[in-house]
Amino acid sequence: MAAIRKLQLISFPLFLFLTFVSFTSYCQVKYSGKVETGFLKYRYQLVQYDLDPGSDWKGYYLDDEQDGIDINLINGISLFEKRFFTGVGIGYKNFEGINGITVFGDIDYLPLKSKLTPLLSLKIGYDHIWNQYEGGIGTAMAEFTAGVNYKLTEKLNIYLKSGILFTQQSSLIPIRIGMGF
Repeated sequence: MAAIRKLQLISFPLFLFLTFVSFTSYCQVKYSGKVETGFLKYRYQLVQYDLDPGSDWKGYYLDDEQDGIDINLINGISLFEKRFFTGVGIGYKNFEGINGITVFGDIDYLPLKSKLTPLLSLKIGYDHIWNQYEGGIGTAMAEFTAGVNYKLTEKLNIYLKSGILFTQQSSLIPIRIGMGF
């Protein structure tokens, strides 16, 4: 009986705190979406096979050091007066004939509240391409970019960013243009 009473005494303040945080968070969170496209300039092969890789080896994942293009759709939420965005995205990639998809988490940060502001971005996820290997190859991906964001209206902005992308045992330079809404 005493344990139930202690639980009630602890749970009521916890309930009030969570209710307050929920209402405060609800007022500061807004649904947002983004559409972006990019050119992916091939830079380096991150894994080099100096010794005989074996009879099953059919070549590097991007076997001809292909450049690529992609298009991404991202849905998420904006926090802290639209200065921080977090979301989940899906994309289509084409590396000069090698098609693929990507699924990722996306985080953006706008340090200033002005119309034109710097933009810092991080994407972490999974890439799968249908290359020369049976069934294709899937790998982790990470992208770090920086750029500029311009607010057209209160709810619409465009941005341009570039940085470094690690995927498919390769590093690439993404150059992206996008629109947030």
